[in-house]
Amino acid sequence: MTDTPIATDPDAVAPAVGNLDTIVSLSKRRGFVFPSSEIYGGINAVWDYGPLGVELKNNVKRAWWRSMVQEREDIVGLDAGILMHPQVWVTSGHVGSFSDPLVECGNCGRRYRLDELPGAEGLSATELMDPEVVARLNLACPFDGLRQLGPPRRFNLMFTSHMGPVEDDASVVYFRPETAQGSYVNFKNVQQSSRKKIPFGIAQIGKSFRNEISPGNFVFRMREFEQMEMQYFVRPDAAAAAFEEWLPKRREWYEQYGVIPERLRFREHAPDELAHYAKKAIDVEYRFPFGWKELEGVHNRGDFDLGSHARASGENLEYFDPATEEHFIPWVVETAAGADRAAFTFLIDAYREEEVRGEKRVVLGFHPEMAPYKVAVLPLLKKRPEIVEISRRLRADLAKDVMAVYDDTAAIGKLYRRQDEIGTPWCVTVDVESLEDGAVTVRDRDSMTQERVPLEGVKQLILDRLAASRGG
Repeated sequence: MTDTPIATDPDAVAPAVGNLDTIVSLSKRRGFVFPSSEIYGGINAVWDYGPLGVELKNNVKRAWWRSMVQEREDIVGLDAGILMHPQVWVTSGHVGSFSDPLVECGNCGRRYRLDELPGAEGLSATELMDPEVVARLNLACPFDGLRQLGPPRRFNLMFTSHMGPVEDDASVVYFRPETAQGSYVNFKNVQQSSRKKIPFGIAQIGKSFRNEISPGNFVFRMREFEQMEMQYFVRPDAAAAAFEEWLPKRREWYEQYGVIPERLRFREHAPDELAHYAKKAIDVEYRFPFGWKELEGVHNRGDFDLGSHARASGENLEYFDPATEEHFIPWVVETAAGADRAAFTFLIDAYREEEVRGEKRVVLGFHPEMAPYKVAVLPLLKKRPEIVEISRRLRADLAKDVMAVYDDTAAIGKLYRRQDEIGTPWCVTVDVESLEDGAVTVRDRDSMTQERVPLEGVKQLILDRLAASRGG
């Protein structure tokens, strides 16, 4: 299944960046990610994407959609509402069991996820709910160091609100904790309108919300985030094979866009760790600066979802196979990824520091598809109006097809370093010679090589290189 063992020594593979603060600092300085509501002191575990960050995350979503929907005949898209009938979440099991183990310090009142306390990281799901586990492991509060933590209890992660003018139990609605349920309750609508035959999938990208007990590690765990989920509907006897087919595909997607393979691995969920709906679950994990953590999950959900909604709603959600004349409830193989977590991973894995002619060069070696800007147009002399005019005209022409930026705010060497640090694959410099020969200099980010290209050939060169980067 994989050449990377699941039981890997956590320190055997070094992270791309040793200190998370390096990425946090770069993200704010260059406009990838800002603390939300920062002028008011911020709000815990909510982040805003700046000019570069929004482009990076949009590129992640576009690449995922291209791979999952555009290039496949058997998967279609959906954009379901964030607010759904509250019975959806009762039926799905989220109201009753969507929770994490919480412990509270009797001295300072702070609350923590038990499985993230020092000394409790490797506990099984059964051990995490053992009333004696805190005393048995002699766990202490990370804030005050006192051993006054109470026994674990369950904390539901869903945000609630009220719909309508009266706030009572009858008006309660939930902010969805996942996009998947929208695909299940729309299964019949999508299947009939698209005329898809089993096996087929429904893909969604959308906001989800979880009232995390102890969010953190920058954008890794947030209370408001964006998911990229696909539900693949199959015959019951084909679910195991479909699971094994999707598992390597999802790992390969990250590698395709530049993640170093050694920093990826699979980890299978133990039986007592499985979600209530899962027959089998394996995570694609990445070696973050703070350890191996889940990047994406592949789940065999059986017929739990469609079966539960059919029983609760009274709607017939069976699929009729005309070839075999059978009626059955489809099983579901799910791929569940996060746009924020994927963008975070591509950002971390792209970071590198090099020494060039005795100076440190910081580079984000993004795959060109992921780079916020594909090309920067730089006038060598900003006080020469004719050079500026050519540069701005070229940027405007490039911008019809790709994200392009114009910059004249520093000397050319500093401009190159700035574009290196934000991951721009190609820089185009317009100089005095351009006025005579009608050509410009195209510089490659990774090799730092430069070549002279006729002005009218620049756009096609960039588009050809982009196509080559994705194997097109």
